[in-house]
Amino acid sequence: MAETTTNEFEMRLERSKEILEQLMNPQITMSESVTAYEEGMRLLREAQEMLEKAQLQVEEIKNRVSH
Repeated sequence: MAETTTNEFEMRLERSKEILEQLMNPQITMSESVTAYEEGMRLLREAQEMLEKAQLQVEEIKNRVSH
C-alpha cells in the first residue's frame, strides 16, 4: 500500500476503535448506537477492501518476480 493508502487504512481502524468505545458507553442512546454501528461497519468494510486490494497487488508482484 502506498503511504496515503496506509494512512487512510490506519485512520479507518483508529476511528473504528473510537466508535467501539462509544458503543461501550452505557449512556449512549439507541439512535446514537445505531448511527455509530453503521459508521463502524462501513469503515471496517472499507478497510477490509483496502487489505484485499493490497493482497492482490502483492500476489501480482510475486507472480511477475517468479516468472
